[in-house]
Formats: sequence, C-alpha cells, structure tokens
Amino acid sequence: QVQLVESGGGSVQAGGSLRLSCVVSGHANRTYCMGWFRQAPGKEREGIVRIYTHHGGPLYLPSVRDRFTLSRDTASNTLYLQMNSLNPEDTAMYYCAADDRPDTCLKFLRQREYKYEGQGLQVTVSS
Repeated sequence: QVQLVESGGGSVQAGGSLRLSCVVSGHANRTYCMGWFRQAPGKEREGIVRIYTHHGGPLYLPSVRDRFTLSRDTASNTLYLQMNSLNPEDTAMYYCAADDRPDTCLKFLRQREYKYEGQGLQVTVSS
C-alpha cells in the first residue's frame, strides 16, 4: 500500500503563488509514477503533471507547463508542486496521485482515476 498526505493549498489572488506538498509513504518504491491532478467544480478530473518514480523528468499539462514546477525530495519521499502566476481558472481541488500500472502512467494526464490518491487540497484563486 501507498499513502499520500498532502499539505499546502489555500487562497491567493491572481498572479500569486502557492506550493503544495505530498509525502509518499508505504511502498513508494513500488510505484511506477507519481503526480498531481485537479478537479474544478462541475468539471472532470484533469491530470496536470506526472513523473516516473525511477526515471525521466516531469510531463506537464500544456496550460500549466510554464507556470507550475514539480520537484521531489527523494530523501523524505516528498513531492512538491510550485504554482506560480495563478489565475482564477486554476481554482480547484488538487490531489497527489501515484500508480503502479505502466499503462495508467503513460496516460496519466488523461486518466480519471489513479490507484493511490491523496485527500485533496483546495486552491482558490481570486481575481
């Protein structure tokens, strides 16, 4: 089992920044990928960034690529999402996710469910 515990989030004005954190515990090394997705009210889930656990760099949703940065601290098994230049369209619940299925990881940004998901954080951006 893998547990994901998120922290951060909150409210910010347009143009502001927030950083989300996700501590990955349990059998983290058995995951194939990790990342973040979000869900705005009345909308479908949207994968925003994925990284393979043991190789490669992050893959971003185009609309966040130049504003969001994924990083991780392998020593503490913590995943970070730095979000800059936030706008009201970024308002959503943000979730940390991980999966051990290669096919799911390949389609991470288009997935609607993941094997392991955090409890979610509210991010609200006001204009």
